[in-house]
Amino acid sequence: MNTSQQILVVDDDADIREVLRIQLENNGYSVWSEANGNDAVAAVTGNPDIDLIILDIMMPGLSGIDACTQIRRISSAPVLFLTAKSKESDKRLAYENGGDDYLVKPFSQAELLMKVRSLLRRYVVYKGKGTPLSGISEIRLQDILIDTTGRFVSRENQKIELTDTEYQVLMYLVKNRGKAKDAQAIYEGVWNDKFFPSSTNTVMVHILKLRKKLELDFNNPTIIRTVWGKGYQIDEA
Repeated sequence: MNTSQQILVVDDDADIREVLRIQLENNGYSVWSEANGNDAVAAVTGNPDIDLIILDIMMPGLSGIDACTQIRRISSAPVLFLTAKSKESDKRLAYENGGDDYLVKPFSQAELLMKVRSLLRRYVVYKGKGTPLSGISEIRLQDILIDTTGRFVSRENQKIELTDTEYQVLMYLVKNRGKAKDAQAIYEGVWNDKFFPSSTNTVMVHILKLRKKLELDFNNPTIIRTVWGKGYQIDEA
């Protein structure tokens, strides 16, 4: 039983909360649950050790999107959105507001657990435990400093808030410095999931968000460059 991994389930439907709680606890997770966005923000504020947040989008009061925006100010734990909508625009909205992945209702237990394990594997393994790059604790990208021990990014001692997935995309490109990586390589390397044509949009959204946070001029990026016909690249130091 892996009770060290704590999951917060947020949904205004009590039946969904109970089903998710049973499924997750049967697989060894510690589960907290809340019924609305405001209580979700309060729960994360009160428990910084939460490792994953499963968050319904459509809730009365504070929506899942707005709750995620507030949670991102205090936590980098991955957010798995639950949504009844499956349009690309809805998925893009989830990613653009700090989400790491999404599940479209109705979903199977197998699909839920696959995404939960994937998100937790990325987050828990690297969350302040060791360094992902062979003992290198600091990496410089022009005026950007990556602290791989604390898993944070800064410019001139000002921390830059990245979601867990944004950080993983950045580190994937860092590990492959000097090599252009296309959307499929990035998606399979970071999401550890099967690539579909729609996955390209997922990668593009995360690259755009990274550029907005890291580049001095995201319309003319110099840190994460586009290599036309090949993909995205961080140049060698």
